[in-house]
Amino acid sequence: MAELLSRERCLQLSQYMIDGAAPGSIAALWINLDRFQQVNETFGYGDGDKIIAIIARRLDEAVGHDAHIGHMGADEFVCLLYAENESVVTELAVRIETCIKAALTWDDMTLHPSASIGIAMLQAGENAISLLQRADQAMHRAKRGSQRWLYAHADDTERRPTALPARTELDIESKLHRAMDTGGLELHYQPILGLDGSIESVEALMRCTVDGKSLPPGIFIPVAEKTGLITRLGEWTLTQGALFARRLMEAGYDFKVAVNVSRAQLLSPAFAQTLSSAMIYAKVPANRLELELTESLFMDMSSTVQENLCDVRATGVTLAIDDFGTGYSCLANLKDIHAAKLKLDRAFATALPDDPRAYAIVKAMTRLGQELGMVVVAEGVENEAQMQALRQARINGMQGHLYASAMSGDTLLEWLRTRTQDKTRTEYDHDSIRQ
Repeated sequence: MAELLSRERCLQLSQYMIDGAAPGSIAALWINLDRFQQVNETFGYGDGDKIIAIIARRLDEAVGHDAHIGHMGADEFVCLLYAENESVVTELAVRIETCIKAALTWDDMTLHPSASIGIAMLQAGENAISLLQRADQAMHRAKRGSQRWLYAHADDTERRPTALPARTELDIESKLHRAMDTGGLELHYQPILGLDGSIESVEALMRCTVDGKSLPPGIFIPVAEKTGLITRLGEWTLTQGALFARRLMEAGYDFKVAVNVSRAQLLSPAFAQTLSSAMIYAKVPANRLELELTESLFMDMSSTVQENLCDVRATGVTLAIDDFGTGYSCLANLKDIHAAKLKLDRAFATALPDDPRAYAIVKAMTRLGQELGMVVVAEGVENEAQMQALRQARINGMQGHLYASAMSGDTLLEWLRTRTQDKTRTEYDHDSIRQ
C-alpha cells in the first residue's frame, strides 16, 4: 500500500496539479465514512483506527495508480486525480463506494461500512483550497440526502455557510507546521498554589505564534487532534516540560511540572519509552513530572492506554485527572485511574459563591477525591469570593488568574525570585517587630 498523504501534502499536491491545468482536468473526491462514531464507541478509538487502516488499504487498491489518496483526519479521505472527463471520475466514485461497503468482520461482529462522497471538478482560476472546499460541501449534501455521491455546485464555497471551517482548518494546520519548523512553539507555566500559599506545581501550557500573531490553544489543539499533529506536539511538550523541570531544580525550587497528554499519545505502545527518553534527556527524576490526562482520553480506555498508564506510574511519574466534572469525565475514572490529583473544571469555580448547588458539588467532589487519596485542585479561580468559597469547601489547591497567569519560563523564574524575596522581607519585618 502506498503511503497516505497528510492533509498538508494533499493541499500541496492539489495546488501542484492545478498549476497550469485546464478547467475540468482535475477532480477532487472528498470521502467521509458514515456513522463511524458508532464504531469508535463500540470498539474504542484504538480499534477504530485499525478499521480506518483497513478501509484505507481498500481505497488504495480501488484507485490503483490512477489517483492519490490522502487522509484528512479521523474518518475522512480525499482522492485527487487527473480526469479526461466526468465519466472517468464517476466510474472512480462507484469503485470507491463499492470497495468501502464490502462487509468486514471485527471482534466477531460483521460491519457494513458506507461513505458519502463529494466530487469537485477544477474551475477556471480556482486554487487548491477552493477545490477541496467544494468537494467537502458536496459530500455534506450527499450525507444529508439519499445519494452516496454528488458533484459540487460551481458556487458552493460562496453560498455554503460551512465552507469557512474547512478552509480555516487547513490554514491552521499549515500554521502549526510552520510553527514547528520555525520555533513558533513555546510553553508557558501557570502555578498551582496550596492553601498556605506554597507552590504545589506548575502546569505547562502550549503557546503557538506564527508571523508574530498568537494562535489560541482552543483553536489549534482541536485541529492538531483531528490531523494527528497532536502526537508530535505532545512529544515536544514532554521534552520541553522535562527540561524546564530541570531548570527549576537547578534554581532550587522543589515542585513538579505538569504536562498535558492526549488520547492519541497514550494510544501509542511506545509512549512510556517516549516519556522515559524525555526524562533521561533532561536529566530529571520522575518525581519532578506529572501528567495531566485530558478529557478526550476518557472516550477510550483501551488496553494500550491502560498499559501505558500502568507503565507511567511504575516510573514514578504521577497522574492528574484534568477538567473533572464535565465533558467525558465520570466517577468511574476515579476508580479506574490511580491518579494522585483531581482538578475540578473551571466551570465550578466560576459559579461560586452565588450558586449553592455548585458549592455542594464542589464540596462533595473534594471529599470524595481526598478519601481516594488525591490532592484536589480548583481551576479558574478569578477572585477573592471564589477563593473563600473554595477554602470553605476544604479544597487542597487553587489555580487561576487570582494568583498568577500563565507566563514564559524566564518570567516564571523571575516571579518566583521576587515572591521569595518578598516573603523573606516580610518574615524579617515580623521578626524585627517581635524583638
